[in-house]
Amino acid sequence: RLKGMGFLSNKGTDNFSARVITVNGKVTAAQQRCLAEAAEKFGNGILTFTTRQTVEVQGIPYENIDAFQEYLAKEGLETGGTGPLIRPIVSCKGTTCQYGLLDSFALSEEIHKRFYKGYRAYKLPHKFKIAVGGCPNNCVKPNLNDLGIIGQRIPTYDASRCKGCKKCSVAEACPNGAPKLVDGVMQIDKDICKNCGRCVGHCRFDSIVDGEYGFKIYIGGRWGKQISHGKALHKVFTSKAEALDVIEKAILLFREQGKPGERFACTIDRLGFDNVEKQLLSNELLERKEEKAEGSYTAYLFEQGLDKILKKVGEECTETVIAAKNNNNTETVYEITDLLYHVLVMMAHQGITPEDIEAELAKRAEKRGNLKKFHQVDKNS
Repeated sequence: RLKGMGFLSNKGTDNFSARVITVNGKVTAAQQRCLAEAAEKFGNGILTFTTRQTVEVQGIPYENIDAFQEYLAKEGLETGGTGPLIRPIVSCKGTTCQYGLLDSFALSEEIHKRFYKGYRAYKLPHKFKIAVGGCPNNCVKPNLNDLGIIGQRIPTYDASRCKGCKKCSVAEACPNGAPKLVDGVMQIDKDICKNCGRCVGHCRFDSIVDGEYGFKIYIGGRWGKQISHGKALHKVFTSKAEALDVIEKAILLFREQGKPGERFACTIDRLGFDNVEKQLLSNELLERKEEKAEGSYTAYLFEQGLDKILKKVGEECTETVIAAKNNNNTETVYEITDLLYHVLVMMAHQGITPEDIEAELAKRAEKRGNLKKFHQVDKNS
């Protein structure tokens, strides 16, 4: 339960490190002060930073956890970022970097809100990592995430303006060697070109005066003990809305067709890249989602959020008590069914599994057995 809340056990102690979520690694000065104060008040005063741009506060005793979370909440900070869910979104500083081809901060914030927040109620087969890179420099390694976006600027080349200069300024500007003179005319090798946009505006005769901005999407990357290099979809998306829809379709596909415990890379290998790409480029996954959601009371509860779910749990508790008090077994069974349903919805929303409950019951059964044994010895004595 604590790990699901973002509290990780510190090796060799009874204390925990709290994983504090940032939005693409960006925090305000007020939030930084809050983190520093919280580390001193409730932890051991040390802050560390993770590869997914979250902050960990070390050395928090169990009894300080609630107070720590309340202290962070005053600056809009929260803990989390663990479990088989969408993990915190990673972004480069493409918004301010000279090489940035897209507003990586704005895009990653939108992804954070729509998917990290919006899909928190949905358990996946495994964790799902998303990274946003502003250009093909790949500073945040988007192709080593389950899904990665890389900013693109596709050069618009007008071959009729090329003069076949022996010293081609476009070729000099390209860091990858994609432009080459062929029969006195420059040609751009599409297999080599990374769409970095560095060539735009460098031709003295205006053969490349502009380029179209877009999004290249990689799927199936991961690092760790088993490394997989993500593979790019064959289409470069020039619409942000379409690119965001592809992210959602990838999540839906993983949730629907992934096997428990396998990473997205394994799902792609098992289903076949061509099959997965075909599904991501069609709208069937989104259409199935809409069909499931239409008229679904469960979907409505998830959309309304935790407060609504808890309100319903409270109402069903009261109605169960009233039915039992009235000695109406038929009504009591009906109300218990409603109560159990809403408790299961609450569990799903909070990332609590039936296995978690089973483990706790097993602990209590063990304690109960010890208690019985104690009473028996005491009685005989």
